[in-house]
Amino acid sequence: MAQLEHVNVTVSDPRQTAAMLVDLFGWRVRWEGSAMNGAGYTVHVGTDESYVAVYAGSQPDQTVPKTDASYQTRGGLNHLGVVVDDLDAVEAKVKARGFTPHSHADYEPGRRFYFHDSDGIEIEVVSYA
Repeated sequence: MAQLEHVNVTVSDPRQTAAMLVDLFGWRVRWEGSAMNGAGYTVHVGTDESYVAVYAGSQPDQTVPKTDASYQTRGGLNHLGVVVDDLDAVEAKVKARGFTPHSHADYEPGRRFYFHDSDGIEIEVVSYA
């Protein structure tokens, strides 16, 4: 049996993104530091079992902003999916951070919504409770 350990996502500010993930999902910073032989900075944020590595290169201002083309770009990140116990509580935190929840749905076996973070990364929040 295999399990997903982590994903690595390029962001503009790893510490800011990690703080958002800690606040919204109750995760913790597992590790942070210089990455790729000093060519960037990474924060690993998640649980003991899995995490999201949020990374910025040594010149994050060179990052090209994406349009919403991830679903048409091979190898593009479509969204991150996070399971939570209390969907309404997390949605309130998302709104308090100034993000706009969208695409709400009740479906078997749960409920969900999506939002885009400050880098345009789409995050799906789902509850099976």
